[in-house]
Amino acid sequence: MYLLGYDIGTSSVKAAIVNSETGECVVSAQYPDAEAPISAPQPGWAEQEPEMWWDELVNATKRVAAKADLKQVGAIGISYQMHGLVCVDKEGKAIRPSIIWCDGRAVPYGNKAFEAIGGDKCLSHLLNSPGNFTAAKLAWVKENEPENFKKINKIMLPGDYIAMRLSGGTINTTISGLSEGMFWDFKENKVSDDIMKFFGFPEGIIADIVPTFAVQSKVCAEVASLLGVPEGTPISYRGGDQPNNALSLNVMKPGEIAATGGTSGVVYGVLGEVNYDKLSRVNTFAHVNHNQPDTRLGVLLCINGTGILNAWMKRTVAPEGISYPAMNDLAESVPVGAEGLSIIPFGNGAERVLQNENPGASVHGINFNIHTKAHMLRAAQEGIAFSFAYGMDIMKQMGMDIKTIKAGHANLFLSPLFRRTLAAVTGASIELYETDGSVGAAYGAGIGAGIYKDSDDAFKTLKHIATEKPVADTAAYKAAYKLWCERLGK
Repeated sequence: MYLLGYDIGTSSVKAAIVNSETGECVVSAQYPDAEAPISAPQPGWAEQEPEMWWDELVNATKRVAAKADLKQVGAIGISYQMHGLVCVDKEGKAIRPSIIWCDGRAVPYGNKAFEAIGGDKCLSHLLNSPGNFTAAKLAWVKENEPENFKKINKIMLPGDYIAMRLSGGTINTTISGLSEGMFWDFKENKVSDDIMKFFGFPEGIIADIVPTFAVQSKVCAEVASLLGVPEGTPISYRGGDQPNNALSLNVMKPGEIAATGGTSGVVYGVLGEVNYDKLSRVNTFAHVNHNQPDTRLGVLLCINGTGILNAWMKRTVAPEGISYPAMNDLAESVPVGAEGLSIIPFGNGAERVLQNENPGASVHGINFNIHTKAHMLRAAQEGIAFSFAYGMDIMKQMGMDIKTIKAGHANLFLSPLFRRTLAAVTGASIELYETDGSVGAAYGAGIGAGIYKDSDDAFKTLKHIATEKPVADTAAYKAAYKLWCERLGK
């Protein structure tokens, strides 16, 4: 039996076919090859047509169908770009383009709700400020496009929309999805009355709630014919991209951490109790396995200045034409702490972890007599690792006991120097695996359909690449981290 996983991204849709017995990814493909367009009708806006995601899904499916018999698909799972707003009418047609995650127009609406409802109440019930999340985006539509608002039958997240299209019209959502949209009250364990009343949203606009892992709907005959999968195939899992990335690494237990180090860095940790950061420096949502009475929350930290700093170093500081592995070797040629050189990596915008301050990127302690390109390269990777550790310190303050960091074997986690530094300053072991979001969604489908009894059963064949344990002597690393924090002003 095959499991089919979809990852509905901003730039493309990826499909993966996983053999349910061996856990092997048989084939994966994405569509389009170039980045999908994002419309910006005004500065700070970002929209995509939901129909475009569907067309991309169909084409990605055709690519995997060329190498695998989709008649053997037994379940479908969906990962999707978080926080987007899709509004549909009674026929299930999108009323307007989706306002996606990186659109900034709704910030004033979220801020007004935070002030009116009260900061303490928002944080203790929603675990976040309404900020720029889905509920605030809907408030923008209500005020600025009243005719469109009147047409809305249901609102959805991008993954809910794809599930509706696969099923031919069944509309539902999950607690995890509602929490990422700021619609879920964790104290009352229901849709937030405060949010619904403050914004004036009718109750019927929220879709029916289904478990994250369950047969949520089934593929209709028309779509089965179009995609080549069996009619009635269960759609049995959906999760936002960051919770799903954690799932793909089997990060399900309190204290476990999933991390990525691409253009931006993301740290996603699982918390076993309802808690929040009083300074709102991280976001907290229901994890994919959140289920009363078993509290499982995902604490999300995003750092803008991570891999992009390493890429900038490669372009502008490293010897011309050098590869990333050779750049890592050059950085390793100087001592821990880069002989007093520190780099603050936040050169790509305001940082939530710094309470939305924008300190920019900066170099500290440079000595023209001793510091070289190698020192700059090492200080850059150390600065990125220190920014991860700084965010994890906040998670520890929230009660998270961090022992293990799991990551895909990609991007910055390919660098032994980066891994060693992060392990040393956090005291956690770093485990590397071969996986991705679409594969994780396929595994999630298997759990939801009952093919696997739980996540441990599903991920028993997850390919482990390596483990980086903290070095015996961490003093030099911790001294460099302390100096970095002082230079950050924290």
